[in-house]
Amino acid sequence: MNVHAVGERLRDTATGRVELDISLGGLTTYRVGGRASVLFEPASPDDLALLTPAIRDAGADPAAIDLVVLGRGSNVVVSDRGFDGIVVRMAQPMSWIRGEDGSDVSAGAATSLPLLANWAARRSLAGLEFTVGIPGSVGGGVRMNAGAHDGSISDTLATAEVYDVASGEIGQRTAGSLGLDYRHSDLTQLEIVVAARFSLRPDDPDAIRARMERYRKHRADTQPGALQNAGSTFKNPPGDSAGRLVEAAGLKGHRVGGAAVSDLHANFFIASDAASAQDVFDLVQDVRKRVLARFGVELEPEVRFVGPFEDSVDRAGAPL
Repeated sequence: MNVHAVGERLRDTATGRVELDISLGGLTTYRVGGRASVLFEPASPDDLALLTPAIRDAGADPAAIDLVVLGRGSNVVVSDRGFDGIVVRMAQPMSWIRGEDGSDVSAGAATSLPLLANWAARRSLAGLEFTVGIPGSVGGGVRMNAGAHDGSISDTLATAEVYDVASGEIGQRTAGSLGLDYRHSDLTQLEIVVAARFSLRPDDPDAIRARMERYRKHRADTQPGALQNAGSTFKNPPGDSAGRLVEAAGLKGHRVGGAAVSDLHANFFIASDAASAQDVFDLVQDVRKRVLARFGVELEPEVRFVGPFEDSVDRAGAPL
């Protein structure tokens, strides 16, 4: 179908931003990649709900549309050839926080996780301290069950509001219905988190701040910080650490094109200003191959690759 037709219809009805053929690289932490056919930034749940009618009006089946939800772009690599589909990215009005009854807190999908952690800490509410160093959004955090320091979103998530593009409806889902597991949920690409409610617990504010400061310091000491990367590249395999395996395979500093394994933390892959998205993809596949050959462990990427990528080949042309 002509995806641009969906974008044109959204321009006529939505209050949020709609762009055609827009570069996505600048919306990701890797800052590489090509263009999206349509970028839709809904400014409210009602705005988002216009997506399904726009798809139908363009003569397409909402259940079969190519769609990607982009949060803060901190675990995404967009193909150099772009993405011939619709990218949904929540606009700033979808970033909000409010207290509920007791110790419950709700937040919009675009809310940054560190912002939410600090908001809760100022009110002596514990349970989200581990998110202070995760450069993602509430929506993305729910989708991937983000976690760090032995904590995960699933520890405190009570419910999530989810928009189903296929049906055009927004419904409330309990945490137990989302299939949350280690860095995983059962949400499909056509199910978009709109907001989430967390059940936190009162705690001593000094104790909360101490934990957050410890987590910040650990991140600063062990991770490459502001360099172009997407956080942890691989999920940790059961009973082991992906970073340990990559380092034990002698791959710290290993490079493919403009992408390299960090010398500071082997589960962080860095892109130079000259890197392409294909370089990052090839490096990920190369490291997976080498770790599998050395240890018999097949690492699963935590980073999402969006759009078409070439099958990896090494510099001699041999398949990886």
